Amino acid sequence: MKAKYILLLALWLPGLAAAEAMVLLQGYLAYDDPWRSSGASVAMVQAGWQDGGQLIDGPDGVRRFGPEGKAAKSFYTVALAVEAPLLVQAQQMERFMAYVRARHEGESLYLVGHSAGGVVARLYMVQHPKVRIRGLITFASPHLGTGTAEAGRMMGQSPLSWMAPMVGADTLNRSQGLYHDLMREQPGNLIFWLNRQPHPESKYVSVVRKGGGLFGMGDIIVPEWSQDMNNVMPLRGKATSLPVGADHSLTPADGALLMEILRRIHTS
Repeated sequence: MKAKYILLLALWLPGLAAAEAMVLLQGYLAYDDPWRSSGASVAMVQAGWQDGGQLIDGPDGVRRFGPEGKAAKSFYTVALAVEAPLLVQAQQMERFMAYVRARHEGESLYLVGHSAGGVVARLYMVQHPKVRIRGLITFASPHLGTGTAEAGRMMGQSPLSWMAPMVGADTLNRSQGLYHDLMREQPGNLIFWLNRQPHPESKYVSVVRKGGGLFGMGDIIVPEWSQDMNNVMPLRGKATSLPVGADHSLTPADGALLMEILRRIHTS
């Protein structure tokens, strides 16, 4: 009889009883595992999420580096090829997610992306609509592109590109495909195509940087209108937008905000 009541409780309170896994994606040039280095992961651990480590995509497949074991709530970071075009990063996500799904079979899955990582996560979801993602949360992501990518593209097509390797800035040349993908949407670039595809059912939440930061300038990398998934045609009226006074970078406060967003998803 006791087991019956426990089962009923699990059915009526899925947000409390169901096991969950969360995958955190970094943005462009974020080689330092920013979800941890920024301190954002501290609030996740304090809220009861187990740090599942970082996933690395290598010749022998996906390997995990970090604490052993897993908990009812586990989060992972991934080592994306952050200079590569979006499709290459989405292919990596396919391998990372295959690993996570096998490790957390039947559990609720969340994707959380900062900057370009949020676009990679959304691209993965569009490419794999049968993979049920309970929530996509993005922080300062260029969903409609950004003029910053256009500037990088232009510089890479100028004589500056010849000098870049000499001054240690050859990332400018390696990133040309990604810059093209992240230019403000226009026929021919990936953002334009992605923003006209059917999107799977999920909870879509955009954290939009609005003012704040250095001298109150807010996010100078990605404009506010581009960060809001409500401006993506298939998601109009389906996404939640949360304005936050901050610059483009991740901060410890983003970890606490992420935990609050998940709490709202559980109770919605």
